[in-house]
Amino acid sequence: MTEQAGDAVESAHDFAHVDDGFERLWTPHRMAYILGDRPTEEAGTGCPFCAAPAKSDADGLIVHRGEHCYVVMNLFPYNPGHVLVCPYRHVSLYIDLTDEETQEFTALTKQAITALQTASGPHGFNLGMNQGAVAGAGVAAHLHQHIVPRWSGDSNFLPIVGQTKALPVLLEETRRRLVASWG
Repeated sequence: MTEQAGDAVESAHDFAHVDDGFERLWTPHRMAYILGDRPTEEAGTGCPFCAAPAKSDADGLIVHRGEHCYVVMNLFPYNPGHVLVCPYRHVSLYIDLTDEETQEFTALTKQAITALQTASGPHGFNLGMNQGAVAGAGVAAHLHQHIVPRWSGDSNFLPIVGQTKALPVLLEETRRRLVASWG
């Protein structure tokens, strides 16, 4: 190794081990989400919520299909069982849903909560929609509602200190439980 290369490695090593009192948990897999392409206002293959229904349920992580909307596992979940209710139609705002879509969107939200209660017995839920990128929507172009199961004590030190979530169950296992628990 050249002296310059050795200095660069030593410099990188020093940077990675800065004595600032913090431990670091590196999560490079999150870059797939952070740097991923975001869908445009047009429907198409760039939209994960347009692409998922074209796949098999297992490959698309789909829990349930309705006539106008479907329920899918969140690929980047906050907690085990974090699902999304999505219309098939590529619309960005809740107010853009038809009456039929709105009715099924609400019914699937209720059914998902019931299935999650049966499958994993959470103590509560967070429900929400982020309308627009400025409101926090990671995929602002296609409406989706989050249903996040919560348990007492699920906000331990890891997400607070390390900004990292430990998920004790694989997505596919959680999907299988929800499918089996769907009414």
